Amino acid sequence: MEEKDDLISVITPVYNCEKLIGNTIECVQSQTYTNWELLLVDDCSTDKSAEVIEQYTKSDERIKYYKLEKNGGAAVARNHALKMSKGRFIAYLDADDLWKKEKLELQKKYMLKNNIAFSCTDYEKIDEEGKSLNKIVKIPQKVNYNLFLRNTIIQTVGVMVDTKITGKELLVMPNIRRRQDAATWCQLLKNGYDCYEVPDNLSYYRVVKNSLSSNKFKAAKMNWYWYRKIEKLPLWKACYCFIGYAFNAVKKRIYL
Repeated sequence: MEEKDDLISVITPVYNCEKLIGNTIECVQSQTYTNWELLLVDDCSTDKSAEVIEQYTKSDERIKYYKLEKNGGAAVARNHALKMSKGRFIAYLDADDLWKKEKLELQKKYMLKNNIAFSCTDYEKIDEEGKSLNKIVKIPQKVNYNLFLRNTIIQTVGVMVDTKITGKELLVMPNIRRRQDAATWCQLLKNGYDCYEVPDNLSYYRVVKNSLSSNKFKAAKMNWYWYRKIEKLPLWKACYCFIGYAFNAVKKRIYL
């Protein structure tokens, strides 16, 4: 098998994360699976993120840095990384999140063994200091489109996609500021690629105060926009899905 057929492309959008990006890069470098490339796309940071990243690119050719000409949001950054990626497998890691060292190895192995195109690991919530919040979120064994609309439990930090099966086109994110990741998972789900749980807690999702994902009202508003404008659900179904979304978010204590 050719080397590129085993390559995992890790996509990381970067924006003003100088304090955390070093730890994120190092968690990729510490992976037991070593055939990866890390594509860091800087969405016009105004802090010292670029300087921090440069220290890593100098010593590890697997780490690649790109800077956008103008700020476009996470979707634009991720799409640029996708365009530049060379791997068969695409994994997502935001600049403030982390992985356990076996994440790439175990997830890829599980997907190949079970002929899975789209998977997500279970994940643990951590605070801004990296300390556990004692909350592990388990993914259902299989998530289809209708289930995901009511329970947006697929978390970007745990996702891996085999583009040899899906192609890359379905991973192009819609250019919206919020919920672009959920809309992308729907593109896969609607095309028959259900998301399967990797039955291991292999990822860490950082809960950051005052972040986009922590603003409950804005998140709920964007979820409604996603249902009606992106997924184009009829009003009755949008209401039904929104009630399920709200219930499940509270149930698992996810920050809306």
